[in-house]
Amino acid sequence: MKFLVDENVGRSVVRYLRSCGYDVVSVQECCPGIQDLEVCAWANKEGRIIITNDKDFGKLIFQERLPNRGVVLLRLQDEKGTNKVQVISKLLIGHRDRLLDHFVVAFETGVKIRPLPRSESNQ
Repeated sequence: MKFLVDENVGRSVVRYLRSCGYDVVSVQECCPGIQDLEVCAWANKEGRIIITNDKDFGKLIFQERLPNRGVVLLRLQDEKGTNKVQVISKLLIGHRDRLLDHFVVAFETGVKIRPLPRSESNQ
């Protein structure tokens, strides 16, 4: 499983995922300041699941129907890195098999998982 971590998520999630052996690229490390459309195109080209705090990805995926392989949207009350890592860890333990080709909204108290609209990239 491959991830693209948006720059608003922070380095702690990147470090955690790498320590678990995942293939992770970071917008913050590689291309800070790129637009959401570019993030989507990059993730789709490389078959990566986007991890972000940015609600705009919902619009891009469901209204604009941009092709992608999955999004994890963090909607947390506590934005500290340790809390983000804890939520991602729980998500991977409980729902790892439902991240690809889904739009996942992760909260401290649970998750909402919705299949992605069908597009050429995930048919």
